[in-house]
Amino acid sequence: MKHIITPLSLALSALSALSLTISAAAFSQVAVKDPWVRTTVPQQKATGAFMQLTATQDMKIISASSPAAKNVEIHTMEMDKDVMKMRQVMSLDLPAGKPVELKPGSYHVMLLGLTAPVKEGDVIPLTLTVEGKDKKTQTIEVKAVGKAMAATAHKM
Repeated sequence: MKHIITPLSLALSALSALSLTISAAAFSQVAVKDPWVRTTVPQQKATGAFMQLTATQDMKIISASSPAAKNVEIHTMEMDKDVMKMRQVMSLDLPAGKPVELKPGSYHVMLLGLTAPVKEGDVIPLTLTVEGKDKKTQTIEVKAVGKAMAATAHKM
């Protein structure tokens, strides 16, 4: 039996492809603003990455990775009396339309087991995995620039 391609089947095929494209485009995007990584000294094996994230719908960061470090975690830092406490968090909420600031002294991406020192101007690739309310995930590729703390202190 021969299959005959009709204009109707071509139209349905195109519609199906369009539907997949619309579904992918409808899946939430996260805008990344001003990504940077704190520079390090030669023996330092950890540093932080910072940026502003804005999601178009409620999402959360569930993991992070980078070829520049053996382990990458989402952390929070807070002062408890006179003691600074930093700890890993399993996810970080990104409420729809509200900028979430990852900054020194607060939430940040922690790069542990650096493969090389981070110098001023270095571009460090990061991959953030985010999850929507529907449990679908997507990855966001970020290129964070190495900056010395003094160069960013005026922004805090």
